[in-house]
Amino acid sequence: MILEYDGRRYHGFQWQANAPTVQAELEQAIEKVTGENLRVIAASRTDAGVHATGQVVSFRTSSRLSAQTLARALNYYLPEDIAVKGACQADADFNVRRHALSREYEYRIITSRSRLPLAQDSAYIVPYELNIKEMNKACELLKGKHDFASFAAALRPLRDTVREVYEARVTSEGHLHTFYMVANSFLPHQVRNTVGLLIRLGIEKVGLDKFRHIMEAKKPGLAGPAAPARGLCLTKVNYPIDLEFAI
Repeated sequence: MILEYDGRRYHGFQWQANAPTVQAELEQAIEKVTGENLRVIAASRTDAGVHATGQVVSFRTSSRLSAQTLARALNYYLPEDIAVKGACQADADFNVRRHALSREYEYRIITSRSRLPLAQDSAYIVPYELNIKEMNKACELLKGKHDFASFAAALRPLRDTVREVYEARVTSEGHLHTFYMVANSFLPHQVRNTVGLLIRLGIEKVGLDKFRHIMEAKKPGLAGPAAPARGLCLTKVNYPIDLEFAI
């Protein structure tokens, strides 16, 4: 299934005791429709406050409902800030997390000296002009296979921090600036820490040499502080097979 959700009300995707999560809402809806107490698997475990338009989840069910009928039934029970956009039946050995080739994220930044009440829930409002040319020079450094430890939050001991970034760029349309990042997978807070450092580069608080030094230092948290969660959105997960989602 492919999901869209507004992450503001949730403490991330993954289930947590005594905190609202997207996974908990989805599993409750599944139980209401099928009568089964199931666990779902997500392609990307988004953090608290992060949105998604292309999250992919899977679960095993003995229900005889078609994937599309099940999706429509789930939408009846899901809260208004979560929606199933499409569903399909996959092979029994398919795993949405392990079989994903890449994940695509977008981070929206709006440069404005005044508050923007209608935009601020899905974008980071920055009261300065940004040097987009310099930010894109830094994006070129991010591409390829690197150790991204400096862009991660606290890590488990011995965790592999090498990731491959296929695309990183900033585009602009008026005062809206969108950072795109595509990688095989991401470390905790990697995208938000990257955006935070790019913004500091864009307002000339750090230079390109400093950006390179932070990247090469490989020290967890060095690239922070992270940009706020509200500007980040998981937009797509790519697979080696064509999943024909429908509703």
